Amino acid sequence: METACGDYDRAQEVKQFDQSKHGVKGLVDSGLSSIPRIFIHPPETLQQLKPTTRPDTQPIPTIDLSAPRLRHRPPAVRAFHEQPAEVKMPFYRREAGPGVSYLSNVDLYASKAASWRDTLQVRLGPVPAVAQDIPEVCSDEILGWNREIDRLVQQLLGLAGEGLGLSADKLKEMTCHEGRVMVGHYYPQCPQPDLTVGLASHCDPGVLTLVLQDHMGGLQVKHDGVWVDVKPVPGALVVNVGDLLQIISNDEYNSVDHRVLANPNREPRVSIAVFFNPSNREGVFGPLPELTSPEKPPLYREFTYSEFMQRFFKKELDGKSLKNYYKLQ
Repeated sequence: METACGDYDRAQEVKQFDQSKHGVKGLVDSGLSSIPRIFIHPPETLQQLKPTTRPDTQPIPTIDLSAPRLRHRPPAVRAFHEQPAEVKMPFYRREAGPGVSYLSNVDLYASKAASWRDTLQVRLGPVPAVAQDIPEVCSDEILGWNREIDRLVQQLLGLAGEGLGLSADKLKEMTCHEGRVMVGHYYPQCPQPDLTVGLASHCDPGVLTLVLQDHMGGLQVKHDGVWVDVKPVPGALVVNVGDLLQIISNDEYNSVDHRVLANPNREPRVSIAVFFNPSNREGVFGPLPELTSPEKPPLYREFTYSEFMQRFFKKELDGKSLKNYYKLQ
């Protein structure tokens, strides 16, 4: 990590930003016209932000599952983030605490450069946050959303298992839907969007991630070495395969590298993601025996889920997939 350089002490400025508990929204509200140096990304990262989508790139497919439909409106994340700073500050913490936390940049102290976003995080399972600990402005919506999204992901896990030639209940029996965390990202207008990002390139570590984005856009996925815009579709959820599902499937499914560009618009960008992971933290995971053979041996070593996640939270979001640490070849 960069430290003192001339009159710039990155570690100290990161600490000051974090201890203010005002987040990126607080910087915007202060009226700044340029971003603090801790948010400026290195030239090699900024070079990759230039448009690379080919005109012949096929649109990302939309699948209509018809049922179950999400009958409950999504959480009011924007309402939380746009409350006065003194209302949000009691929730600001790096640790999950009672299952609810508000922070800016989960990898703030590990990254070489911060990203232009704030996040509300709520643990939904296996031991959910106490309802009274969830911000009142969005508590009812989050609890209702949790019930509906859990029904949907169980259907998706069933389809994923059948796609591997397994039973529809296999991934559910592995508790792959029970460990749930919701994050509500808030990307306010950035005065210098060409110098930073909203969310750095990374693959999610878990099984599946379901993302609801608003109409603002900015989400991109990497396909065949090219960054492709994931254009918002009203009423649709983006489904991301995580590293753990790629490992379990022995590379039958591939996790997706994705990022979010810094928001240049006056209107903030808001997205909601629910991460689905096993609840069995001490369980041993690796390629399923049913999916390996002498012709296709295991491609990854076994590990406990707790070890896997500890490694993820010690690294920055740097575009390097967690699964690479566990490859056998």
